[in-house]
Amino acid sequence: MAPSSSSVLLVAALFAVFVGSAHGIAKVPPGPNITATYGDKWLEAKSTWYGKPTGAGPKDNGGACGYKDVDKAPYDGMTGCGNTPIFKDGRGCGSCFELKCDKPESCSDEPVIIHITDDNEEPIAPYHFDLSGHAFGSMVKKGEEQKLRSAGELEVKFRRVKCKYPKDTKVTFHVEKGSNPNYLGLLVKYVDGDGDVVGVDIKKKGEDKWIELKESWGAVWRIDTPKKLTGPFTVRYTTEGGTKKEIEDVIPEDWKADKSYESK
Repeated sequence: MAPSSSSVLLVAALFAVFVGSAHGIAKVPPGPNITATYGDKWLEAKSTWYGKPTGAGPKDNGGACGYKDVDKAPYDGMTGCGNTPIFKDGRGCGSCFELKCDKPESCSDEPVIIHITDDNEEPIAPYHFDLSGHAFGSMVKKGEEQKLRSAGELEVKFRRVKCKYPKDTKVTFHVEKGSNPNYLGLLVKYVDGDGDVVGVDIKKKGEDKWIELKESWGAVWRIDTPKKLTGPFTVRYTTEGGTKKEIEDVIPEDWKADKSYESK
């Protein structure tokens, strides 16, 4: 008698779990995307850490978002990789989350705020935060950081929160390496509120027409055009929650590749 289709599916599922476990990876389908809604509701997730025990994450290569120097203010190493519903193919870059843990005993149960600066493609739960060593250790009782890191994997509670940067922090536009008169790549960072960016447009000084940039990768937006890109340009960005802001003439006429320009 031939096996039923349900029996075949069950065997296949069990085999997949066995193989994943044998390699130390039990992949779990992701949950729904975390949107820009704020409230008191806490969700459950798992958290791991990577890099050095007190490390700050990918400060040199910028990770999957492109942010560099995440060990310095305003991120100060409080960074992490989010799985698909958190990273959202780059649209989650810059978003802020509150995390806390109450188990094991080393956990402080006091919330900390982390910034999404990278991607995590090995989810062990519907929501998975792979934190820098510094961020992971910040959830612990003072003096027991290493004990918590030794646990390796934690069950945590989390919720989306608005990003609040120090008053002297300005929205920054980094003109990416390789930009030239016919190609402009902009990395947007330090956005208050939603933290993430879902749309970027530029407008040349003296003109009324906005030019829409396309998503390139991570937090980088780009435009390719046969027409020479001569500034100054006003930049308009849109966040996931629908907030639109215009930064007038922030990209100067003599803009240079691999240089940052701040809001005034």
